[in-house]
Amino acid sequence: MAAPMIPPASAPAFLAAHGWEGAEIRPLAGDASFRRYFRIFKDGRSAVLMDAPPEHEDIGPFLKVAGHLLDRGFLPPRPLAIDRERGLLLLEDFGDDRVGPLLQRDPGREREIYESAVDILARIAGQPAPDDLGPYDESAMTREVRLFTDWYGPALGLELDEASYLASWRHAWSDILPLIAANPVLVLRDYHADNLMVLADRPELGLLDFQDALAGHAAYDLVSLLQDARRDVAPELEAAMLDRYADAAQIADRDTFRAHYEILGAQRNTKILGIFTRLWKRDGKRHYVSLQPRVWTYLERNLAHPALARVKDWFDANVPPEKRAAAWEREIA
Repeated sequence: MAAPMIPPASAPAFLAAHGWEGAEIRPLAGDASFRRYFRIFKDGRSAVLMDAPPEHEDIGPFLKVAGHLLDRGFLPPRPLAIDRERGLLLLEDFGDDRVGPLLQRDPGREREIYESAVDILARIAGQPAPDDLGPYDESAMTREVRLFTDWYGPALGLELDEASYLASWRHAWSDILPLIAANPVLVLRDYHADNLMVLADRPELGLLDFQDALAGHAAYDLVSLLQDARRDVAPELEAAMLDRYADAAQIADRDTFRAHYEILGAQRNTKILGIFTRLWKRDGKRHYVSLQPRVWTYLERNLAHPALARVKDWFDANVPPEKRAAAWEREIA
């Protein structure tokens, strides 16, 4: 179950030690992990408090990736105070203009904002990943796609052939893995509208939720952005942004890059179907059920690419139509 949005008992002392004694603490957000966020107010200024219980979370990766991004001119929230022992982190406050909610209010800004987000990814891809970052390799991708057989299948009463499932994925990844090993880039892994911020005083987008970053393929974060589980991205916008990225990143072989994009899209969307099922079944976070039909829409588009023929064959043999998006539409109803 989700943790209650009550500040940890250690928060007032932590804040007092760093110049925020007596600050007002208001709930801000929780996420799919154990992390919780609070907004802190004192004397006309504000900051954000991250509570990452150390028995469940490690703030070290967040700080490492934030430092890497800051050093290269990107805009993660700047750390203001740190207590690693208690899992408390005080951060620069980026305000309330997350891209997802902002575009609900002002849809006319969609293309402009997505162009900015794509340009950031092209800049990130132009630089090597940090040397000490874990690889987004076959082991990591296998672990993620198994979330589908471990959680989705049992939840929907499916008996799935895991051996052929993993074999189909290994075939799909065969051209991607050597590229990751030879020239990995920083992959933030949750690069989507709800983790991007429009900042009032800066032209570039602010970046959130990157503590799970790995060294992988540049197309992965592009998929996260353009096949967003939380909001519809029109195929026409997706196509235009893929072209923009290819221009900005100077992609020579666009057909191969598009194949890798669809393969990693299928991998990511399959993983998400498993994660959202787990969040519903294990953690009681029922609102994730409503997102499953959209993820299936993206996955069906991915599977239509010839590079995923074997993966598509497996899905056609193991997951009937009534156990795909339709199953979740019935659950929502």
